[in-house]
Amino acid sequence: MDRIESFGLTLVVVAVVVTLALLSNRVSARLRVPAPAFFLVAAAVASDLVPSLRQVSLGAVEDVVTVALVVILFDGGMAIGARRLRDVLGTVLSVGVLGTFLTAGLLACAAHLLFGLPWLVALLLGAALAPTDPAVVFSVLGNREVTGRAGTIIQGESGANDPVGIALLLSLLTIAPGDGFGGASADVLGQFAGEMGIGAAVGLAGGWGLRWLLRRVGMPSEGLYPLRTLALSFLLYGAATVAHGSGFLAVFVAGVLVGDVAAPFKREIERFHSSLASLAEIVAFVVLGLTVSVSALVTTDAWWIGLVLAVVLTFVVRPLVVGPLLLRTRMPRGEKVFVLWSGLKGAVPILLGTYILAADQAQDVLVYEVIFVVVLFSVLVQGGLMPLVASRCAVRMREVEPQPWAVGVRVREEPGGARRLRVGPEAPAVGKSVKDLHLGDEMWISLVVRDGRPLRVRADLELESGDEVLVLTDPDCERDPTTIFTNGA
Repeated sequence: MDRIESFGLTLVVVAVVVTLALLSNRVSARLRVPAPAFFLVAAAVASDLVPSLRQVSLGAVEDVVTVALVVILFDGGMAIGARRLRDVLGTVLSVGVLGTFLTAGLLACAAHLLFGLPWLVALLLGAALAPTDPAVVFSVLGNREVTGRAGTIIQGESGANDPVGIALLLSLLTIAPGDGFGGASADVLGQFAGEMGIGAAVGLAGGWGLRWLLRRVGMPSEGLYPLRTLALSFLLYGAATVAHGSGFLAVFVAGVLVGDVAAPFKREIERFHSSLASLAEIVAFVVLGLTVSVSALVTTDAWWIGLVLAVVLTFVVRPLVVGPLLLRTRMPRGEKVFVLWSGLKGAVPILLGTYILAADQAQDVLVYEVIFVVVLFSVLVQGGLMPLVASRCAVRMREVEPQPWAVGVRVREEPGGARRLRVGPEAPAVGKSVKDLHLGDEMWISLVVRDGRPLRVRADLELESGDEVLVLTDPDCERDPTTIFTNGA
């Protein structure tokens, strides 16, 4: 009985922690402080008050956060989708790959020149802090929708450069402290290229296979569809990792390919993965926060080194690296500045810090504490000021209110002629009435939802940016409704 009671008490504690973490999102929205900051700080303080909480092994922390990142990256890939990513793919790849390398290098130079860190330690620190974090980006954006290319670039970069940063750091960890960088650099680049290539190949093959499976192979009940997708996402991560590739890249690429597919119970699959990603975010930041002692942090040089590097990274390194990579991207100057500000750090840099700790490098504890300070600065300052920066840069950040009620009809066969579209800000349909769209006899609007309210579809109803429309088309219709109601963003 003692064991049962002890297990029951454990469940009570876990349930209370998760409930408080979920409620903190309301406090976060009111105070305009990103929720991950609460999770990190609360867990770190708890580990000081109850030292036994820090007894969790680094291996367990890495495993838990890895599982969380797989869930977050797959959900993030689905949220973006191939159609949105296609227009900014070149920018996302240049910022995600080349930008991560350059950021790691410049930050390593700053750490070496300003604080005298050995080159290898400085490079490990730079590689750990180079990638942005999807958990923080998606959490900070929350129910805000950034219109135009800026939002897609921010989300795409946060998903693409995580695998790059992880593969880069793991490759650097293969260099022994006494080795020279001449021959080792070629090995690092070779290992990095191999991991990226294998991860991308597994992600592409798995994503197309998953698309086919979702559309062609049914399941006995509705509840099994999301579970199958979840299991296959972990299968792709494991397969790519076993093949010495980047499992994180494989999962993200597969999520992007699945994002646009029309499949049975697709909405249920998306809602399930979105909820699971929110839980994974909480777990990742809480577990990582338990590995840091606040009392030890403030008594060492880590806090001021971290603050200096955070300022250098935010105001010097990222503008110097990412700014030129955005020059050829067709965006207003304000949107480019907003992208520069939105390079948020989070769970991934701290996870990479645990890899450095596990490798037992010199000054590894100091490096880990510095990473924590930089992440906390990024979440609090950069994340907290994102809405203000967006308004100053004339970037439209629309609040998407929750829509708890649904109006719809479930059918057994795929409704091939039905398309649900959101009217884009520069779409040809904006400001025009239904009769002025000249849709003809092969295409018609059956439903318009504005600000969460369904509207009667009349001939004189004028469409506005942000309206959601349900368009029905004749099977033989050759016109593409997306060219009328969206603007390709």
